[in-house]
Amino acid sequence: MSNLDTQHRVLITGASSGIGATYADRLAKRGHDLLLVARDERCLEILAERLRTENGVEVAILKADLTEPGELAAVEARLRSDESIGMLVNNAGVAAAGTLLGADIDKLEVMIQLNVTAVTRLAIAAADSFAARGRGVIINVASVLALAPELFNGSYSGTKAYVLNLSQALNGELQGKGVQVQALLPGATRTEIWERASIDLSKFPPGKVMSVDEMVDAALVGLDQGELVTIPSLPDPADWHALSAARQKLGPNLSRDQAAARYK
Repeated sequence: MSNLDTQHRVLITGASSGIGATYADRLAKRGHDLLLVARDERCLEILAERLRTENGVEVAILKADLTEPGELAAVEARLRSDESIGMLVNNAGVAAAGTLLGADIDKLEVMIQLNVTAVTRLAIAAADSFAARGRGVIINVASVLALAPELFNGSYSGTKAYVLNLSQALNGELQGKGVQVQALLPGATRTEIWERASIDLSKFPPGKVMSVDEMVDAALVGLDQGELVTIPSLPDPADWHALSAARQKLGPNLSRDQAAARYK
């Protein structure tokens, strides 16, 4: 089981719709008070009122654009100062469609600011605060594209590979400190992110797109089971463990004082 109880508030970024709003719904049903963060204040207010009415929990909102340094700093400061917060759902993110050749680099930079810089600052703020108190949970929402850069825009998949790397590193540093880390790697999930990236979900092969409810419910089961990496669509976790073992097998030979024989 997760090491978080309902005495702790959950801060959710990107909470106004999609994955973030579904996490808010499920965690409110579990009895958690919430702090919902997103740019769309009106959507946050509507969601917060519904969750209060349906679940009898306290739901606060914080309007913030995490690509704006000052607004990101305010959320980071809240994580560091508010001792009622015991879980971070680091969910806010955007996708980028198209090829790298000819891409709008300014748009890619904004994506990197949200998917990498904001995720990093909030994850570390939460890790510092939770470790100091000896209790907490950090969920970083990545993507299966972290493992498959060939399938999509390399800049987007690169940001999600970073989130996976960050989560694994944080987990190592937080061992014995009472803080649970989960990297969530969804496959294609039916949310608004695709429309915003001008991607038509109807063109995906049948059976390849999961509902957001199915995905978040599975993710929370993975959290309860203590998984570091949760891939909701993966039937056999042995496949993930085999990939991890193969990567670790490379370790002794990644840095040596002599080049491999094939280079001589």
